[in-house]
Amino acid sequence: MNKFLMLFSLGLATCVLSGALVLAANARPQPAKKSLMKTETRKPTHSKSAYDIRPLTQARIDELAKKLTPEEARILLKKGTEPAFCGNLTDNKKDGVYVCRLCGLPLFSSDSKFNSGTGWPSFFRPFDPDHITYEKDTSHGMTRVEILCTRCGSHQGHVFDDGPKPTNLRYCVNSASLEFIEKKDGTIPWPEASRPVKVQNAYFGGGCFWGVEDRFQQVPGVIDAISGYQGGRTKNPTYKQVCYENTGHAEVVKVVFDPAVVSYSELLAWFFKFHDPTQLNRQGPDVGDQYRSAIFAESEEHLAAAKKFIEEQQKTDRFAKRKIVTQVASVVDAGPFYPAEEYHQDYHLKHGGSCPLPEN
Repeated sequence: MNKFLMLFSLGLATCVLSGALVLAANARPQPAKKSLMKTETRKPTHSKSAYDIRPLTQARIDELAKKLTPEEARILLKKGTEPAFCGNLTDNKKDGVYVCRLCGLPLFSSDSKFNSGTGWPSFFRPFDPDHITYEKDTSHGMTRVEILCTRCGSHQGHVFDDGPKPTNLRYCVNSASLEFIEKKDGTIPWPEASRPVKVQNAYFGGGCFWGVEDRFQQVPGVIDAISGYQGGRTKNPTYKQVCYENTGHAEVVKVVFDPAVVSYSELLAWFFKFHDPTQLNRQGPDVGDQYRSAIFAESEEHLAAAKKFIEEQQKTDRFAKRKIVTQVASVVDAGPFYPAEEYHQDYHLKHGGSCPLPEN
């Protein structure tokens, strides 16, 4: 079964929000008619910009709160609001980033800051969509959308639908909720609390990349999963070329992960749960060498781990009567990874579906 013709009949899903609010232009694609205030069914452990956004414990929040002034604590911890035109960041025009004053998570960047005339720092999109959480606020006799830091839950302000293009959003934030880090000599001097995690990459081909990508995105510790092509001869191949020409590429998913949360060996184990590694040049109804089972290792350590894993799996009861045919090669031999066209990325999430993770 070939997906090429089916894609054109399905078209692209539009990310629509209830009411006038729309997500920022760089937001992760969402199912249709989704509200900012609706809780995600998937709660990622990391943002796509490689920050650990797992909620802090109350003990850690209490420890961090000791550094706050009484006014900062009133705003961040008790949902207070500073008087208009009184914050020290309202008129700040310097180049840099704005991080959560409590936990240090980057929330906004100077390139999205604008003068709204309201008396509070205003931005038209967040640093990373996953760094902001939205909650319905019915206090003061009105209905608003409150914005909070995803990692520590501290109050930042509210978001409104009267902002500039391209998002038409206005993130109205208290200066006391933010700490500004100025760019110096072209770089941001990130403090420890505001740095992304150190990531590694893994490359897996297991049939149609829609399902492989979708499942890996649900694995705790996986920061991003990107559908693409690898292992062939053609530079910058298109989906049509991979399907109908002899490019040699496999449909591969690049997995960006935090090795402190999920190990490469654990990803290998998940991969073997996501597909059948004994099917040669196919996966279920999808037939062709582009659907082959493949592992392309970024390092010698990963290459050795993949070979050892397959050797051990071949000795298990699951594969006692079936030969594992997974191709294993280094990325040096396999060649570069080429991201697939945008309509392939987050395919299931865009179309409101999902492939559940298999039972352990």
